[in-house]
Formats: sequence, C-alpha cells, structure tokens
Amino acid sequence: MTSSQSYARIAVLDIGKTNAKVVVLDSATGAEVAVVKTPNVVIKSGPYPHYDVDALWAFALDALKRFAVSPGFDAISITTHGASAALLDADGALAMPVLDYEHEYPQEIIDAYTAMRPSFDETYSPRQSMGLNIGAQLHYQQTAFPETFAGVATIVTYAQYWAARLTGVAANEVTSLGCHTDLWNPRASSYSSLVDTLDIRPLMAPIRPAFDALGPVLSEIAEEIGLPTSVPVFCGIHDSNASLLPHLVSRQAPFAVVSTGTWVVNFGVGGDLDHLDPMRDTLANIDAYGRAVPSSRFMGGREFEILSAEIGPVPIDDAVAAMPGVIEKGMMLLPNVAPGSGPFPGKERRWVNADAASAAERHASACLYLALMTEACLGLIGAGGPVVVEGPFSLNETYLDLVAALTGRDVIAVPGSTGTSAGAALLAGIAPIAGKEKHFPPREILHLAEYRRRWYVALA
Repeated sequence: MTSSQSYARIAVLDIGKTNAKVVVLDSATGAEVAVVKTPNVVIKSGPYPHYDVDALWAFALDALKRFAVSPGFDAISITTHGASAALLDADGALAMPVLDYEHEYPQEIIDAYTAMRPSFDETYSPRQSMGLNIGAQLHYQQTAFPETFAGVATIVTYAQYWAARLTGVAANEVTSLGCHTDLWNPRASSYSSLVDTLDIRPLMAPIRPAFDALGPVLSEIAEEIGLPTSVPVFCGIHDSNASLLPHLVSRQAPFAVVSTGTWVVNFGVGGDLDHLDPMRDTLANIDAYGRAVPSSRFMGGREFEILSAEIGPVPIDDAVAAMPGVIEKGMMLLPNVAPGSGPFPGKERRWVNADAASAAERHASACLYLALMTEACLGLIGAGGPVVVEGPFSLNETYLDLVAALTGRDVIAVPGSTGTSAGAALLAGIAPIAGKEKHFPPREILHLAEYRRRWYVALA
C-alpha cells in the first residue's frame, strides 16, 4: 500500500528527539541527495518545558525553500518521534505548547493518572515515566491548566501536526497513536477506553492512513517556499515505524528490526502479543498497515552519547584491540545509564572491574553493554529470524559483531544517516533501498558466553 503516483524526488521532514532534519531522496534509487540538520531544542520557560516548534518550522521552511531550487522535490512526507501530541485551537494554531515528554509531573497528578489508565491487556502500552504515555501528557495538561485546555478544539499526533501546518488538514494516524500512548486498543484497532475517560473523543482529529496525501501545500506556504507546482503532503508516520516500513515491504517474517537513534526500538515481526511483560518496557507498536508488532526498547542512543562524552574519543582499532582483555577479565557496565526505561527497571548503572581502566577498555565495555541490552530486548519479544539494524548503530561494527555472537543469528546492517527518512519517503512511493546491506554472521567469541553469564549474575 504505497502511493500510485510517481514522484521524482521526495522531501522528508524528519524530527527526532535530539535532532531534526530535512532530507531529499531520489525516487529511482532511494539515495539521499540533500540533507540539512538542526538540534531539536527544548524551551524551559513557559507553563512547562516544550519544543521550539517555531524554530523547527523556520528551519523546515528554509530547507524546503533551498531544496525547491536544487535538487528539487515534488512530494513531502513527514516522520517524527513519538510520545507527543499537539493541541490546536479553533483556528488550527497551538492552544498550548507541545509538551516535552521528558517533563516530570507532580506526584498527585501521576497518581491520579495511574489510577485511571487502562490495563496493559487493553492497550499493550506499559506505564512509562515522565510523559512517555501521551495519555499522561493530556491528563496533566487537562488537570494542571484547565482554563487553557478548555480552548483546545483538536488533538493531533505530532507528525500530523506538521502535516496540518503544511496543508491545513488535521488528522491522526495509527503508528503514532499505537506507540505506548495508552490511547489505542491494538486488538480492536480502535481508541482505548482512556479517550472517553479523559472526555477527549470529540477533540481527536479523524484517523487517516500514513499513506494518504492529505492535500497540497497551502498556497501561501508554497509561494513562500517557491514551489512551482502543487506539491502533495503525506499524512506521516512515527519514526520507529518509518524505520520498520521498508523491511515490511521487502522481507518475509519472521525477522527483527533494531531501530537505533535516541532510542533503540526493537520489533519482532511475525511475533505475537501473548508474552509481553509491561514491567520490562515491552509493548505493542502499530505498523503502517495497522498491525500490532511486539516491541521492546531502551534509551541506547542517549546512553551511548552520555558514555562517549564521559570516556572521550577512542580510535576504533584501539577499542577492538581492548575487547578480548575486557571480556577475559570481566570488566563490565551494568544498567541503566539512562534511567526510567528498558528491560531492567530500577537498576542504577555500575562499573565492575573497571578500576584504572583505559578509555579504550571503557569504550569496549560500552559496546558490550549495548549489545547485551539489545539481546535482552530481543529475547523479551520472542524475536525470530535475522536481526536488521538501522540508524547510527548500523555503523558500529563492534556492536553488530557482538549482537550476532550473543543472539546466534545473522545481523544485517543497513547503513545511511537514518532509516526513518527512507521509511517516510516510502509513503509517497519511493523504492526501498537495496544492495547496501552488510552482513555479520554469528561467530564464537572467546569467553563471551561466560561474560554474559557473569553480567547477569552481577545484575541480579
């Protein structure tokens, strides 16, 4: 189910939690032919921490204006991080700032929401910290700011907010509704009971498929950008599901996809929902076709960023050379570097056998940590078949080799700046990129099995 219209180049607005980018992809090859990036800034003032959507909008318009001249594009698609919604007034403008999902709420509001949220058996959405459940965000905004919330006329998920700004058409979409929001019932393919508990059903914009072209770019925006012809804007998709989509099109189940960015999100395609553990950050995601996919996650990209800043730069060859010694002496890092999510809740990070360790040894230990966390996440969702890794970690060959060795399964690295942009472009009919994969078959790494056993003993 992709667009039947043929487009030569597709511009993608790709907003991640850490960075935003505009990418232009060539429809014939799937290659990125232009890209520009900017940090995704959180404003700490105002009623609560919120995204600087005005700066993101200015960035997007400037990039689209430049790319309209060269290399050119004839369609726009959108992908954003999850756990965000936009509250619009009757004129379609923001009625309240777009809340940063890492904001912590007062305890009484947290307790009230915990008491009202649906069971995991209904939503397959585990209780998350901060505002990682959109339902918790909406309850907080409704409870803490009732007068302002009374001015909300429409609620849209985050990717669809940007589509609405470009087209004037408000919509919701299932991949964003189905990623641990508490708002979606995967088995019924409909809103959960929470929508009525919060009394927001009349506010929810109509649900449209990710593949729908909502409309052309509004004439005044098209004029500002300098678009010579009418350019359609596609409804858009949650970023981890954008990463998953090319593989759904090109691979046969079962297989796993490890989508890496700020979060490492793991999909067990061909699995079921019967064995998910809400206490260990497993959940159901909803793919672009509306199907539930067992999933797990941890904040691996953020953790690696934190560790890299602490350890400092390390030549790759030095880290590889340090790996056998690290494994043999049992130097290890235990979870969690970034608290509040992942397969080992309530644990605080701890180094073991790391006194006087070199930077190369610490880097090697960090790669082992990330690989062990990934293996744990894949096990929790019963993932079968090869493991496809996309995003930044697809370039970390030490990590990829370790995941293959730990899981005993082929690991397929899909390079590129991000899989999210390619997946979003697929909504408009672009061909999935082929022929650029790198394979890491499982191999025996001396003492790794014993290292894994000792890691779990230390973790207990």
